[in-house]
Amino acid sequence: MNDALITINLVVLNGEKYVRHCLNSVKDQTHPHNRIELNILDNGSVDSTKTIIKEMAGEFSDFLKFNLIENDKNLGMWPGQEKLLEHSAGEYVIILSVDVILDKDFVSNAVKARSKEEKIGAIQAKVYKYDLSDLENENYKIKTGGTIDTCGFQIFKSRRIINIGHGEKDNGPSFTKVSAGKQFDFNKEQEIFAVEGAVPVFRKNALENCRIMGQSEGSREAGIVSEIADHDMFWYAEDLDVAWRMRLFGWKQLFVPDVIAWHDRQTTKNLSRTFSDFLKIRRRLSLQKRRLEWRNIRFTIIKNDYTINILKDLPHILKREIMMLGYIIIFEPKILAEVPTFFRLLPRILKKRGQIMKRRVAGPEEMRRWFI
Repeated sequence: MNDALITINLVVLNGEKYVRHCLNSVKDQTHPHNRIELNILDNGSVDSTKTIIKEMAGEFSDFLKFNLIENDKNLGMWPGQEKLLEHSAGEYVIILSVDVILDKDFVSNAVKARSKEEKIGAIQAKVYKYDLSDLENENYKIKTGGTIDTCGFQIFKSRRIINIGHGEKDNGPSFTKVSAGKQFDFNKEQEIFAVEGAVPVFRKNALENCRIMGQSEGSREAGIVSEIADHDMFWYAEDLDVAWRMRLFGWKQLFVPDVIAWHDRQTTKNLSRTFSDFLKIRRRLSLQKRRLEWRNIRFTIIKNDYTINILKDLPHILKREIMMLGYIIIFEPKILAEVPTFFRLLPRILKKRGQIMKRRVAGPEEMRRWFI
């Protein structure tokens, strides 16, 4: 499997600060370059992103393919990735974000892990944090260890979603941590609930298996489209939605600690130790992102969660929803402006739920074991 054909798909919008570092890490991969194809979709950048990409194109002459697609408008991250999938011939597809740097063995180690079992639909890397300012120091070398950004998604009975290990210092080979009563070994290959969207590795046929019929809002056509990422979401939580559906359709998702990357996650550089810290972090997020977060996470639950599991966990869910509503009313009332859109789109979301539930493979008990 070392000669497996790999597709790396990068969607970028105004990424001039990151794109050279990101592409250099792709260029340095130890996996045979003639078995890697690189597709890039520019979502209408107005900075020097496209110029940098075109300048670097010649450095990928030994790759199987280098393909730049220039779009006039911003499709969004995951709809853009879906467009790139049309140009992807690889058995495995790496969904790359521009603010991510890959370890040189990222592809080769992912291929080794993926080849172990056909039902592994996605691989989650051990993703560390990095700071762009560090790379401006020519003596600085990025290396493994440091602070963890994510090891995938964990879900609670309240339906709260967190990034596993976020903000934790990696303490080496014996590093484990108890979270909500569950021990997580950060150096052990293991199944997780869902992969996070910074740099997941998908089996292409697993992604294609997740297609459902949706309706493209504002489309001049009849509006019926085949979609993997939910086009009604546009941005935020699409990764969770796709990964949850993938698990519901019977595909495993695996955390592999020797598949390593670094992510400069701008909005959550620091952990919220106090409520004041939490408020500061929230205020760094754009209002649009906060509104989409509220709406899209609830759409994801409506689409993919079993009714029986919701009923069993209703006390946990209601407690969290009541607390969230109180917080929003007091501190972020502008989020409530998203409520009319939520109810306008709800009939379409329910139709998608109907399609998903007809094709489900994992039953309620199998899904419930992931709710901590």
